[in-house]
Amino acid sequence: MRLSILTAALQELTPRERRDADPDLGVEEWLEFARQIGAPNIELSAALHPTESDVPAAALLDPVANTLDLREPFSAARAARVRRAMQSTRVGLSDLAYFDNMLAADESLRHRKHELMRRVFDAAVLLGADAVAGFVGRNPALSLDANLVMFEEVFVPLLKEAKARGLTYRVEQCPMPGWTIGDTWHNNIAYAPGPWIALHRICERHGVGDQFRIHYDPSHAILMGQDSRSVFQYLKDAGYDFLITGFHVKGQVIDSRGISAWGYGGQTMQRGDWRGAAPSTDPVEQRHAWKKQTVFCEHELPGTARHDPLAYLQNRTVDWLDHQLAARELLRIDPEKTFLVVEHEYPKARVQDKSRLAPILAASLAFTRAIDEAAAAMYALQHEVLPAQGIAVQGIGREAYRS
Repeated sequence: MRLSILTAALQELTPRERRDADPDLGVEEWLEFARQIGAPNIELSAALHPTESDVPAAALLDPVANTLDLREPFSAARAARVRRAMQSTRVGLSDLAYFDNMLAADESLRHRKHELMRRVFDAAVLLGADAVAGFVGRNPALSLDANLVMFEEVFVPLLKEAKARGLTYRVEQCPMPGWTIGDTWHNNIAYAPGPWIALHRICERHGVGDQFRIHYDPSHAILMGQDSRSVFQYLKDAGYDFLITGFHVKGQVIDSRGISAWGYGGQTMQRGDWRGAAPSTDPVEQRHAWKKQTVFCEHELPGTARHDPLAYLQNRTVDWLDHQLAARELLRIDPEKTFLVVEHEYPKARVQDKSRLAPILAASLAFTRAIDEAAAAMYALQHEVLPAQGIAVQGIGREAYRS
């Protein structure tokens, strides 16, 4: 598959005082950094500028990066500058990404986020990308069923705009349990195959079924006790094996001690994000809402978690080889056109020092490439070479839905 890396891996590659004054400098310097660490492509991160965002960076578990600064619309002149940098570094673009709540309850705030998403769409067209990755989000004041109605009313029009530009919108399935300081777990309604299918059926009714696709991230499956093979098998059984068209390569490692204390619902009390009967107004304290997940799991940068066969079978960390093999066996993808986007959110290695982070990212990219090449070789041997000679494959292998 084709390798890429999300530019949010290093938000401060270009210090803000420099990139605020020169909005495309950050993109140029990230392209050069990608060349240095061996990333043939980047997933270009956009976000509301910190002065415009409704969620302070201090309240986020994984602060987003506006590497692509869209305070002003992306122009043809800006696109030409970025294209020149792409040509000189020989680093391509897998897609653009803007992860935010597109179903925000406040209408004016939602309008601001949708306007930025339209600017991301326009930038994707100018840069020759055919896809944008993002969230659906959730209106926390409504039930999940009511959010389906809201999705039809306010999100489908965004997909129509994507269609008009020849773009696909790939939804990442993170449930975002700490996004709000309330006790809602699913703050992104597109969190699993069941909701994906429900949302896609709505899209089909409005002629934008081809625009709605999934940017699958195995870390979120682990967060919910799932494994990739079973998720992919379910989609195939349901006739929706075409939905996944891109991947975030990020892992999750479950802490059994945390599960013993809190279960998969995470910490539900005494987190520190409330003061008595009222939510805290301090962003640093609001960040404690993420204990809904951080008490029992930790993100993994591919290759940084120990090889743990028992944890693979318990769905408590990502079995990368089987993840890549199952994608080829069960999903309707063309591997040579499908991107694996390395996403770095491993807390202990989330340093913003380029000299320290570069070898870590380079090694993770090398690991991801090697695992995918091994999976491709296994697939070819087991599904093409041996069958061509009438020779059976050995053993049983990992099975979907196995208890």
